[in-house]
Amino acid sequence: MGRVFVVDLDGRSYGCRYCNTPLALAHNILSRNFNCSQGRAYLFSKVVNITLGTPVERVMISGLHTVEDIFCCCCGQLLGWKYVLAYEKNEAYKEGKFVLERWRIVDNVEEELELNLDAQAGSQGSQATSQADSQAGSQVDSQADSLAGSSDTENA
Repeated sequence: MGRVFVVDLDGRSYGCRYCNTPLALAHNILSRNFNCSQGRAYLFSKVVNITLGTPVERVMISGLHTVEDIFCCCCGQLLGWKYVLAYEKNEAYKEGKFVLERWRIVDNVEEELELNLDAQAGSQGSQATSQADSQAGSQVDSQADSLAGSSDTENA
């Protein structure tokens, strides 16, 4: 087996549930109304970091199709399928499109939000620390001035 090169995706993306390899961008979703044997599935126009199985004919709810199973290129887990050929004209729009089973993928937007919130908290924390330091410094200076003034009074 050769070396695996993983394509990184910028923006809101979906990844493999098992190894978190990026798979598809959210703006490439064509439909969220697909179903699979385990529940919901999404239809995508473009998917990366996958390997394809051999083409097989499968009878689905929408009729007979030639499909290829989709596997994660990193961990090898089954993720969904690719439509190769639709035998009914009204299903032809699916040809060349990818279906990822929802329970097999994760929405990486949550992780991006956590990272952004952590970064914001870190910068706000450093701002708060520098503000507190400058306020504390001012208080120390004013206390030192008042002590110096009181010691001058005591010496006089």
